[in-house]
Amino acid sequence: MSEPTLQTNPTAADQDVSLRIQGLRTCFPSEEGEVSAVNDVNLTLHRGKVLAIVGESGCGKSVTSFSILRLIRKPGRIANGKILYHPTGGEPVDILSLPEKSDRLYQIRGGDISMIFQEPMTALSPVHTVGNQICEAILLHQDVTKEEARRRAIEMLDKVGIPGADRRIDQYPHEMSGGMRQRVVIAMALVCNPDVLIADEPTTALDVTIQAQILQLIRDLQQERGTSVIFITHDLGVVAQIADEVAVMYLGRVVESGSVRQVLKNPLHPYTRGLLKSLPGMHGGRGGRLPAIKGSVPSLTQVPPGCPFHPRCEHALAGRCNTGGPPELESFPEGRQAACIRVNEILSQEQKDAR
Repeated sequence: MSEPTLQTNPTAADQDVSLRIQGLRTCFPSEEGEVSAVNDVNLTLHRGKVLAIVGESGCGKSVTSFSILRLIRKPGRIANGKILYHPTGGEPVDILSLPEKSDRLYQIRGGDISMIFQEPMTALSPVHTVGNQICEAILLHQDVTKEEARRRAIEMLDKVGIPGADRRIDQYPHEMSGGMRQRVVIAMALVCNPDVLIADEPTTALDVTIQAQILQLIRDLQQERGTSVIFITHDLGVVAQIADEVAVMYLGRVVESGSVRQVLKNPLHPYTRGLLKSLPGMHGGRGGRLPAIKGSVPSLTQVPPGCPFHPRCEHALAGRCNTGGPPELESFPEGRQAACIRVNEILSQEQKDAR
């Protein structure tokens, strides 16, 4: 049976796109009924660029990344949407329309699109050597001999900065440090030369020094290979170092998007502003407590009416922000988007206060 593709002529805009997510909704059952961990998400990953997805824990970042590769475990399900993968020079493919056991899906998952998982100790098998695991990825997606796969694995381990790669390849994960294991996971993700790399908080468990090395490594390899990267993190400081574009998520929805320079320099949504104010060095003073967004992210079973962020928002107005459905993303100059009905009012007031 032939695999489904979208029979359209790629436009110039499409040729600049590696991945396009349209109306994605991913649901999980709960005692109170089905909840949407990701709800009506639309994202575009441009070719050769780094798109950062940021937000607090529980906002839907990782669920979005797992949905792209259809790794949502039952009873969770992808209820709606399209995930269009645009291979270089080829027709776009809707990943969600592919049969579960199709060869094309296997080719995309781990071949065309690879993923660096959040915790390397759980991503790696403890009973197999790192070499066996990297070689398995190569042999699964490429027609090479075992000897050639081993050679490529050693070459990639050396590429990601593991000293003595020809010796380390026969070690088990527990024989390596956290930084080394993270480099192995990166090597496994990159060894098949993917078009798209998804990095799901790859530096969360690492100390600051190793974190900086891993970020630089991903950036160098991305620029060298022209790989498109989705970088998932809760740290806006990391975003400033690595990303070209950024999408901010809250309670399963994208609430702001734009270039990293625009979003970090002039955030539009109150949630993005709160995240930036809580960064050390961004609050304009020394000593004392850092500013924090009041409250916490509500449960998906108790999503507030109106704007989901309004109970924590210092700009919320009763009767406007707490009624109806969640605000839609609105377009602003320079390709910006924000889901807040008061953006223009807030900006106007700030301009008056500055005079």
